[in-house]
Amino acid sequence: MTIAIVGASGAVGQELLHVLEQRQFPCSELRLFGSERSAGTTYLFRGKEHTVQLLQHDDAFKGVDIAFVSAGAGVSRAYAQDITRFGAIMIDNSSAFRMDEDVPLVVPEVNAADALNRPRNIIANPNCTTIQMVVALRAIEALSHIKRVHVATYQAASGAGAQAMKELENQYRQVLNGEQPTVEKFAYQLAYNLIPHIDVFTENGYTKEEMKMYHETRKIMHSDIRVSATCVRVPSLRAHSESIWVETEQPISVEQAKAAFAAAPGCVLMDDPANKIYPMPLFLSGKDEVFIGRIRKDLTNDCGLSFWCVGDQIRKGAALNAVQIAEWLIQSK
Repeated sequence: MTIAIVGASGAVGQELLHVLEQRQFPCSELRLFGSERSAGTTYLFRGKEHTVQLLQHDDAFKGVDIAFVSAGAGVSRAYAQDITRFGAIMIDNSSAFRMDEDVPLVVPEVNAADALNRPRNIIANPNCTTIQMVVALRAIEALSHIKRVHVATYQAASGAGAQAMKELENQYRQVLNGEQPTVEKFAYQLAYNLIPHIDVFTENGYTKEEMKMYHETRKIMHSDIRVSATCVRVPSLRAHSESIWVETEQPISVEQAKAAFAAAPGCVLMDDPANKIYPMPLFLSGKDEVFIGRIRKDLTNDCGLSFWCVGDQIRKGAALNAVQIAEWLIQSK
């Protein structure tokens, strides 16, 4: 297959290269695309150097089977027609098309078959926080329908890209050296701080990031589930954490929930508080799965459950999910 990566120099683009190589994805030709800043850069893939081409309105996607696009919503909208007009399937990692009715929004462990219905040959990768959450929610939904979810996210710097990760590292150095920290990628200094603000605020007081979790979850799960989120940027480098409370139609025991999580695709149960075993981003960065622990009954609602989950935002929250979509499409032929 001929594969393209748009945004090859970014954090997700780089992770796509690693994931494709690690999973031995069937690729006979790889084409890399980027901005003027990254054009000409070379990257090693399967022992061969590949040069980033300048993304332009031309026929460079002729012959491409699958294009992974991770260069922001503006680029995705501007180049979608160029990418798909010769038949390429565009797997888009931006917010550009996620809520479009004629674009499937896919997490393979939850709704893989939706990827088959793609009138525009575009498949959207959900927001990182949504992906992580719905992989976990699917296990509970199989036991009893989930009526509502409250979630607080603890999102690492990686969610804002490679430059944001560098900024956090630099801020720590600057503070320890008694210097004024550089603040460019975030609203405030992130080092030694928490910022309860991710994306822009909307009229209802929620941020776009928080509303994404509401709308995307309903679309992916084909459900009337209601989600209320508070999204917080935390000074960890990579892998997001989420504290999740669910209310189901029927009571679910902790034992039932643990068994469901342990058996669910893409989930790893890590729940032994007596021995201080629970998911933490420091130790789970670079992992493929969503790790779940701290499972307990809610004290205010017989149909309530609380749990904690951690997932690598750049892998399962972005690059890996996109590659898994492509793998599923190949296997379903």
